[in-house]
Amino acid sequence: MTTRTSEAPATDLRIDLARITDARLATADRVRRLRAAVMDRHADEIYDRLTDGRSARPRIAELVTAAADTFPALVPPPGPAEPPADRAAREIDQGIFLRGVLRSPVAGRHLLTSMLQPTERALRLLPEFRSTGVLHTESVRLERRAGVAHLTMCRDDCLNAEDNRQVDDMETAVDLALLDPDVQVGVVRGGTMTHPRYRGRRVFSAGINLKALHAGRISLVDFLLRRELGYISKLVRGVLVEREDSWRSATVEKPWVAAVDTFAIGGGCQLLLVFDHVIAGADAYVSLPAAQEGIIPGMSNLRLGRVAGARLARQVVLGGRRIRATEPDARLLIDEVVEPDAVDAAVERAAEALRAPAVVPNRSMLNLAEEPLDVFRAYAAEFALQQAVRLHAADVGDKAARFGAAVPVTPP
Repeated sequence: MTTRTSEAPATDLRIDLARITDARLATADRVRRLRAAVMDRHADEIYDRLTDGRSARPRIAELVTAAADTFPALVPPPGPAEPPADRAAREIDQGIFLRGVLRSPVAGRHLLTSMLQPTERALRLLPEFRSTGVLHTESVRLERRAGVAHLTMCRDDCLNAEDNRQVDDMETAVDLALLDPDVQVGVVRGGTMTHPRYRGRRVFSAGINLKALHAGRISLVDFLLRRELGYISKLVRGVLVEREDSWRSATVEKPWVAAVDTFAIGGGCQLLLVFDHVIAGADAYVSLPAAQEGIIPGMSNLRLGRVAGARLARQVVLGGRRIRATEPDARLLIDEVVEPDAVDAAVERAAEALRAPAVVPNRSMLNLAEEPLDVFRAYAAEFALQQAVRLHAADVGDKAARFGAAVPVTPP
C-alpha cells in the first residue's frame, strides 16, 4: 500500500473529499468505500495537515478530534445527544480514518511514537510521586518500595474489569514508574476483592468491563485503542522523553513482572503477553473469551501465536480454551507457578533478578526482534477498523448483556 506524501496537490484531496459529500445520499457502504479510498491516497497529506507537518505530536483522541474539525466529511463529528446508532457509525468512520493513518509507514510510525509520550496527568503528578513514592487513584495504587514500583489494580467491586477510567489510571501509573529514576523494576498485581464471590481474595483481572460495554461506556478511541497504543505499548517500548542521552535510546524502558492471583481473563490475559516474567498461583487460570464475547482480544492475535504457538493460540482465541496454571501448556504463558501463599516471595525474587544492568538493553533487543514497530503498526491499523465494526455489531450487545450479568467462576 502506498500513500501520497505531503507534496501531493491539495486540489486532489479537495476533489476526493467533495466526492464523499456528493455521495451522502448513497448507501453507507459506498460512502465508506470513498472514505477508505481517500485515506489510501492521502493519509500522509491529511496527517501532515493535522500535525503541522509532524511537528506536533497529538495523542490519538486529539488527532481524531482535529480530523473531525478539519475534515468532517471524512471523520464526522459527534452530534448533540448522540443516539447509539449515530455513535456506532461515527466510531466505524473513526476506524476507517485510523486504519489509513496507521497503514502509512510515515504517519503511522509518528502516531505510534507520539502515543509513547507521558500523559499530562502523569507529568503533573510526577514531583509528588518522586517525593512520596505513593499514588492512589480510583482504579490503581502505585507504591515504590526499595526500587520496585508495585502497581496494584484495585477495582475491588468488579474484579478489576477494565473501562475508560481504569485505562487512564493504568497509563498514569505506568508513566510514573517509567519516569521515576528511583524505580528499577515494575510489578503489576491485582488487589484484594470485596466482590461477594471473591471477597478477601486477590484477583488479577476479569478483562473488559462488560456492563460498561453493554451501557455504551466503552469507546473505540479512549479505551480500545488508547489501551493498546498507550500503556500496554509503553510496557513494551517504554516512555518517550527528552533527555541528554537520547542519542542512545529515545525511550526509558524498564523490566516488568506480572503476578496472577485467581485468574487473568480477557484483557488480563492479554497483558501477560508483554511482561518479562509472569508468576501465577497454582490455583489460577487464564483465558481469552473475546471471540465468545464477539470482539477481538486486542493485540493477542499478534502476540499469542508467537508466545504459545499457532495451535494453542487458536484453541484459546477461537475456542475459548481456559488454561489452568498447573497444566503443562501453561508454561508457554507463565514462567513460574507457585503455591498461592508463595507469590509474594516469588515476586521479590523475580524483581531482584531483573535489576541486573544488562536486562534492559537485552529486553529491548528481544522486543525489537519479536515485535518490530512496523509489524505492530500493520496489525494496529487493521485492528482499528475491525474492532470498531465488531464493537457495534448486534451480537456483541446481546452477549455483553448476558455475560455482564454473570460472574467468572474459578474451576474446582
